[in-house]
Amino acid sequence: MKKSEFNTFLKAIPKAELHLHLEAVISLAGVKKLYKNKYGKEMSKEEQTELFSYEDLNGFIQAFLKIQAMYSSVEDFRTVFDELEKYLVKNGIVYTEVFFAPTAFLKLGFKYEDMVKIFDEKIENIYKKHGIVVKMIMDVSRTFGCDNAMKNYELLKQFPSKNIIGIGLGGAESKGPAKDFAPVFDLAIKEGYVAVAHAGEDVGPESIWDSLNYLHAQRIGHGLTACQDEELMKSLEKSKTPIEICITSNTFTKKIVQKAKDHPVKMYFDRGISVNINTDDPVFFKTTLINEYWLCHHDLNFTMDEIKQLVKNSFLQAFMSDKEKKDYCQKVDQAWSL
Repeated sequence: MKKSEFNTFLKAIPKAELHLHLEAVISLAGVKKLYKNKYGKEMSKEEQTELFSYEDLNGFIQAFLKIQAMYSSVEDFRTVFDELEKYLVKNGIVYTEVFFAPTAFLKLGFKYEDMVKIFDEKIENIYKKHGIVVKMIMDVSRTFGCDNAMKNYELLKQFPSKNIIGIGLGGAESKGPAKDFAPVFDLAIKEGYVAVAHAGEDVGPESIWDSLNYLHAQRIGHGLTACQDEELMKSLEKSKTPIEICITSNTFTKKIVQKAKDHPVKMYFDRGISVNINTDDPVFFKTTLINEYWLCHHDLNFTMDEIKQLVKNSFLQAFMSDKEKKDYCQKVDQAWSL
């Protein structure tokens, strides 16, 4: 199948995305708009090039933080949600769980409750216009330490939203061991929130073990280095803990894999490990969800039947009811047969 045919076909298939960062769906035009609002001048081509030039995970995180610093007020989140809406529609995504990291904005003086009001308003509008369900997961972030993570979680409880379903651990993996954040995750799980963690993206399999054992993570983001530990692979096979796979992101940072064809996702899939396909940060890594599925098919030799199962996995591994999972999977079957 040619790429153009694949793209047309897959766009019509209802899909979910479970590992997507809110600030990373904004287009270059959106970034330039934030920049002009913040600094009162146009963003130069040199600044644009420098912003998107990085060679590792930590370099990417610094670029991510630079874009967050361009926000002038909470109203800028309206622009970001407009970009999110376009991205979801363009990729045929009907359900998504989106990470948002509040710390940088709190440091800018934004009020958390004001952010949440805009989130709720925009999420409702997206659903009314397109029937797309957006849920959010607070990234408490390794980058700023456990005390800060706990403060973020306290805000989550103080200003609850039906659209914010839990917490995740992202940020600089090499600088923030998962076990340091156990107090926050213990509390969140006890109080009914879901919990996920980026792990095995930039650090060895011990990071994944810690996320499972200390944080009781219900899904693992990236999980690249699991393949370095046979005992961990067997544990993941048995537990069926989902791995949120982000192929282009992983090859872009070049920590573990250099090319899409070298990504271990097919080996995970063949061994019965639960995997789902995502973009992570589409504007930073110049990809889309449809393109990630194309990489699975073209570079990693997933058959079309296996692609269909990957699509279903994203619903089956989402934080939703069994009935909702069944309904979405039926819609995938219906669209696939047209």
